[in-house]
Amino acid sequence: MPTATPRTRAKLRRAAATALAPEIPTEPIWRITVDQYDEMIRAGILTADDPVELLEGWLVQKMPKNDPHILAGKLLRHELELLTPAGWHVTTQDPIRLSDSQPGPDVSIVRGSPRDFGTSKPTPEFIGLVVEVSDSSLEKDRVRKKTMYARERIELYWVVNLSERMIEVFSEPTGATKRPDFRQHQTFSEKQRVPVVSQRQESRFNSSCGCVAVTDCGARGSRASDFKSVFNESCFQPCT
Repeated sequence: MPTATPRTRAKLRRAAATALAPEIPTEPIWRITVDQYDEMIRAGILTADDPVELLEGWLVQKMPKNDPHILAGKLLRHELELLTPAGWHVTTQDPIRLSDSQPGPDVSIVRGSPRDFGTSKPTPEFIGLVVEVSDSSLEKDRVRKKTMYARERIELYWVVNLSERMIEVFSEPTGATKRPDFRQHQTFSEKQRVPVVSQRQESRFNSSCGCVAVTDCGARGSRASDFKSVFNESCFQPCT
């Protein structure tokens, strides 16, 4: 029997790997509603250990968070809490309820007190700002989630872009148009200040709230100096 060539052996290995790999559906699979998703959680079918969120009716795997991602979220929440006026509160990774989705943004500013949502989740009319901290999830946050938030008329959406060391701000959502989007897109690089609310929102907040500065302040802690992100200790600073 002739001996297989290296090219033939490589083809056979790829064929075997394909045969053993899980089949990816080529036809549409069943979407679930937000109510069905909530019922799966209540029934214990989905638990806190399941790294998924509901996006546009699909159960989508959440991306794991690295150290700079975790730190940026904590620092941003701390500074936003200093700037958020009475009658609003800041949440971290808490789910919000949209028409066909239930994402858990890294940070949100929500109207009311936490007790107001003891038996429900905030809906778009209660949300002043949604923030996603992005590294490996940048494409999904810039495209899929941006479209989703624009469709639901989330008034202000930030993408904290760790890899490019800037904050992207999206405002003036179009709503449920043929191609939902935000009419305004601004980028704020290092040493610039980001307004916490847009001019259109100031009447809702009864305040301009102030700004958050995006700046490379240098590390204070021993581990922060190892972070490749600009978002290290004290990088979020209230404007004066």
